[in-house]
Amino acid sequence: MTRLFLIGAPVAIVATAIFGGTPGGDDPIYDESSESGDAASGPAAEKPKTDQELIAKLPPGLADPAVKERAAQIISTAENSTLNWRGQYASIRDVGDGNGYTAGVIGFTSGTHDMLQLIQDYTKTHPNNSLARFLPALVEVDGTASHEGLDPGFTKAWKHAAKEPDFRKAQDDARDKYYFKPAVDLAKMDGLGTLGQFIYYDAMVLHGPGTDKRGFYGIRDAARKKAKAPSEVEGKAKAKAEQVYLNAFLDETREVLRTKKTLNDTSRIDTAQRVFLKKGNMNLKPPLEWKMYGEDFTITH
Repeated sequence: MTRLFLIGAPVAIVATAIFGGTPGGDDPIYDESSESGDAASGPAAEKPKTDQELIAKLPPGLADPAVKERAAQIISTAENSTLNWRGQYASIRDVGDGNGYTAGVIGFTSGTHDMLQLIQDYTKTHPNNSLARFLPALVEVDGTASHEGLDPGFTKAWKHAAKEPDFRKAQDDARDKYYFKPAVDLAKMDGLGTLGQFIYYDAMVLHGPGTDKRGFYGIRDAARKKAKAPSEVEGKAKAKAEQVYLNAFLDETREVLRTKKTLNDTSRIDTAQRVFLKKGNMNLKPPLEWKMYGEDFTITH
């Protein structure tokens, strides 16, 4: 249920979380509207005026297309036991986790608002899509595990919509807007490299952008109470601080995962992310080898 609370407000989420707080404050770390203004001239133009400009000057990290592809493959092994993440646009099932239907490229769910948001946004530009007629039912089941008003017909309609390139792109765009960009931006501002950015992204997908102790921002707050983020450390100590902080973050996200009533396997922590961290692969460079639910996976390039 932690996905439900903050979907749709990623800018505000990153804004306040960057300062160790929780979403809801009035001081964003960047103002998207300011980026469209006239460029300043002279030396002042070289200094970033917004945090988005600062982020843009940092190495791409997980946002590099090749690295983002690896991230998608690793998450797909956790979500669907396959490296073929592009084969998941049409997938839809109830996995029994209390979130109703789970579907699509990142596991949008009918019970945690992101599926509703996706279809609402898609319907604005594609009003005659096969899923539009289910919007009233999706509003009613939002926040529950219910299929009322969705059965029969919704799963077939989802698979039909997924044949359309525009709907597949809509899934990609929603994934990036709600999960990838907020997680990666915040990781960069916390001083984390590519592996840390991936760990944040996976936690955002897994636990949702909630501020309670079981949501992403609650987990981050708990980790920061145990270890300093690299952005809080100066000089040569940063590298060690990153290792310590990421271990603290993984401890917190693992505990939340371990205590879930359903789907509480901790493979994505124990035999994947922790393996990369122990090997010191902070750039998530191939070859990558890990296990997920006992199955071996490899990325060679």
